[in-house]
Amino acid sequence: MEGGLKPVLWVGSSRRDIKTFPRPVQREVGHALYAAQCGEEYPSVKALKGFGGRTVLEIVAPHEGDTYRAVYTVRFYAAVYVLHAFQKKSKKGIATPQKEIELVKQRLAAAELDYRERQKRDEEEQQNPGRRG
Repeated sequence: MEGGLKPVLWVGSSRRDIKTFPRPVQREVGHALYAAQCGEEYPSVKALKGFGGRTVLEIVAPHEGDTYRAVYTVRFYAAVYVLHAFQKKSKKGIATPQKEIELVKQRLAAAELDYRERQKRDEEEQQNPGRRG
């Protein structure tokens, strides 16, 4: 990928879910995703535990006593995949609920599959310019 921004790709209902967040939270998520597109990390971003290293990240956006989270991955060179977005309901503990982690794992697997298919399609187009199927 030369010059320019990585595209943001949405998995499952993540885009629809973010659109239900309060406007200031949507702005915070947007700024953080733009930073990710530029290869940077926004201040409200932290690594999501249990995914090894800093390839699955979580945007933490507090708003009026509630906490909103958006999870994305930078595991793939040419794209930023938004995997999940939710409002954290639990008032006790800071850990992300297990059902949310399971959904992130499922969507990460879907993103991996999508990325491989996109790479394959791009390679085929480079080998056969002008032929579209």
